[in-house]
Amino acid sequence: MAKDNQVLKDLFNLMAEELVRKIAMGEASSADLSVARQFLKDNGIDSSMEASDPLLNLAKTLPFDDLEDCA
Repeated sequence: MAKDNQVLKDLFNLMAEELVRKIAMGEASSADLSVARQFLKDNGIDSSMEASDPLLNLAKTLPFDDLEDCA
């Protein structure tokens, strides 16, 4: 059982590291980004626009009439 847990931890870490590498290198496909999004969601990781400049920058590029609508 302990060996199984270590295998799962190793797989989790390898997956996270590979997703980070692909995104950082600009090699991530849309499927990779979707996997990364779901991976974060499945592990309870989220963000608010107040705490995330990249997220706020993304919101600014979307066709909202008023940016306050997305805050």
